[in-house]
Amino acid sequence: MEEKLGQEPTDLIKIVLFGPESTGKTTLAQELAEHFATVWVPEYAREYLQKKWDEEQKVCEPQDLLPIAYGQMRLENELAQKANKVLICDTDLLETKVYSEAYYVGYCDPILEKYALRNKYDLYFLTFIDVPWKKDDLRDKPDERKYMFAYFKKTLEKYGRNFVILKGDKETRLKTAIQHINKLLGT
Repeated sequence: MEEKLGQEPTDLIKIVLFGPESTGKTTLAQELAEHFATVWVPEYAREYLQKKWDEEQKVCEPQDLLPIAYGQMRLENELAQKANKVLICDTDLLETKVYSEAYYVGYCDPILEKYALRNKYDLYFLTFIDVPWKKDDLRDKPDERKYMFAYFKKTLEKYGRNFVILKGDKETRLKTAIQHINKLLGT
């Protein structure tokens, strides 16, 4: 079962939208996929946790993290087969690791951590907190945005990930992201 957390081999350029809640990751993932005529990988945790909330009025618990990770990688590997040169990922296991550590006092399941560090992506777009926070059933850290952004940035630096910080309005972020992806594509 553990091997299902790994990435299947591919020649795609893999991009991850990475950062605190409510910073425009999903919107940008959709826009980038449309621009590059490819697919994007949604955040599996959203579907999983919304269902849990709707059915049980419970929030994420440590035992939810591995099922979320398995679901995320299943989606990524399935959609990679449909992608056109570039795969846009709304999240990755490294983001799941960050949230695990933030919510559970530094704890991350060793299997999740192993694959969060092993799986590779070509570029991370770290989304800044300069967009309004929007409340929903799952978001719960409106007052911790600066702390969470710093934690995400520190994680990317700690593990030597290639990243660009995206700031500004939707159009500015999209334009900047497109420029960086075009460089990776050699266009």
